[in-house]
Amino acid sequence: QGCDPFAQTQRSKLQHRRARINQQINKEMRMRAGAENLFRATSNHKVKETVALELSYVNSNLQLLKEELEELNSSVDVYQNDSESISVPMIPLGLKETKELDLLVPLKDLISEHYGEEGVLFEKEIKEFMELRQAMRTPSRNEAGLELLMEYYNQLYFLDSRFFPPTKSLGVFFHWYDSLTGVPSHQRALAFEKGSVLFNIGALHTQIGARQDRASLPGLNQAIDAFQKAAGAFNYLKENFSNAPSLDMSATSLNMLVRLMVAQVQECVFEKVTLLRTQHDFLTWLQLAQEAARVEDVYSLVHQTMTQAHVKDYVPFSWTTMVHVKSEHFKALSHYFAAVALCDCPAASDAELPEQEKAFIQFHVTMPEGPSLRVLLQDPEERRKLGKAHLKKAIMKHEEAMRIHGLCKILRKMDILQEVLSFAHKRSLSKYSEIDHEEDFFETGDAPDIHPKTHQKPEIKSPNFSQVKVTDLFHRLGPLSVFSAKTKWYPARRVHLMRGENGFGFTLRGDSPVLIAGVIPGGCAAEAGLKEGDYIISVNGKDCKWSKHAEVVQLLKSTGEEGVEIGVITL
Repeated sequence: QGCDPFAQTQRSKLQHRRARINQQINKEMRMRAGAENLFRATSNHKVKETVALELSYVNSNLQLLKEELEELNSSVDVYQNDSESISVPMIPLGLKETKELDLLVPLKDLISEHYGEEGVLFEKEIKEFMELRQAMRTPSRNEAGLELLMEYYNQLYFLDSRFFPPTKSLGVFFHWYDSLTGVPSHQRALAFEKGSVLFNIGALHTQIGARQDRASLPGLNQAIDAFQKAAGAFNYLKENFSNAPSLDMSATSLNMLVRLMVAQVQECVFEKVTLLRTQHDFLTWLQLAQEAARVEDVYSLVHQTMTQAHVKDYVPFSWTTMVHVKSEHFKALSHYFAAVALCDCPAASDAELPEQEKAFIQFHVTMPEGPSLRVLLQDPEERRKLGKAHLKKAIMKHEEAMRIHGLCKILRKMDILQEVLSFAHKRSLSKYSEIDHEEDFFETGDAPDIHPKTHQKPEIKSPNFSQVKVTDLFHRLGPLSVFSAKTKWYPARRVHLMRGENGFGFTLRGDSPVLIAGVIPGGCAAEAGLKEGDYIISVNGKDCKWSKHAEVVQLLKSTGEEGVEIGVITL
């Protein structure tokens, strides 16, 4: 079951508005296509002018609709959790919308033409499949919703094998809307339907990840798991489904989404390290600084990917801004933690020195100017100087993060992010005034950047389709090894046989369906026209497509004087 699409939860209201905008975009695009065709076809100057005016209206309407959709796609707060503690918001994806699909007539026709069965007898199965498709349009935002999408995805394998011959089209179009722009696309290929469902599996994982309470360890672990699985779904889509007609499923977009998910995992790992920290010693602060630098590193990569030519105009501005803000924010944090390690922890004793030296050698990207490591670690004044340089850099980066945040109208409405940025900025400022001496006459140097390092690398977890077991809805058509869309056979024929001295005159082998292995020349089977390689599909009207060898032999043995009627097909 899907969740009730009419239940007015925050998310379903969002999906409703998204669906409404998608329909309006669809309408405007049809009008635009019509106007463009007329513009090209007419030579009348007056008509051309009118059409050009109409086109400019349509284009500005489309622009407004796309902006409205972008604002919806940036409603990250709807997907966040409701806990009291402050967590930086994560970016979730909205699900792709699709149109309803009526398969009743095309599947019934194919069952009659290809399988030689009465299509009407399979109406129950076809309706069950369509109900499953209807339900997967509105999956609930939990494990049950994911299982529903997986179940439908796995059913598509059977649908493909049964009803999509390689040479002929079924004549149905699968319509899906782009997750970010709402632009409609359609294709006859079932691969588009499969890819879109896979995209929604990834998107649903992002929503589950974004709603976890990351102030607790179980919540953090669930968020990490969800974002890793989202990255896996988008990566699997990128590697297995090329040529998708919609932009959100292009290789460049999927590459960006995988990187974004990996960055969100890395951010959760940083939060986990912060949460589990029990000591406040020098080495722990250095570890925190390096974890923060690692988060900055991955967000910078996402920001570069988002500002590439093909992706830039397509990704919501609020996403690009948020990613940029996070990369500056975590860079600031890495410098702040470095300063705390240097200024708040006592200078190294002779016993601690070797371990601290070893950690500090790999701490900076380039070695800081000034005295040797040993002097630096044991001289409180030298530690304060370098700490002050790190704080100066931290404050600059905090201010940069707040400046970028202020440029985006949508992010300005996001109080949580504002709060986190301003808290971190104030904390660095107060630490700076605490260690700043009035008699400092030295010029504060430029602190080198911190070398990124993490103790938990994000994994890209590919979808595990086998975890949701499904049975073929169209099982009654017979075993797929024979009864599939790509196999052709002559119409089934019924043959009446009488038992002779040598039995019926043929030998059998194999199971489901049982095969005629040999026909004895001159026997009654040979006279009735049975051939080696024919499959037995019924005995005396009883369907035998799924029967085992022993069952068919038993049915044949139990026939009396009147003989037996068997149904066979020849490939």
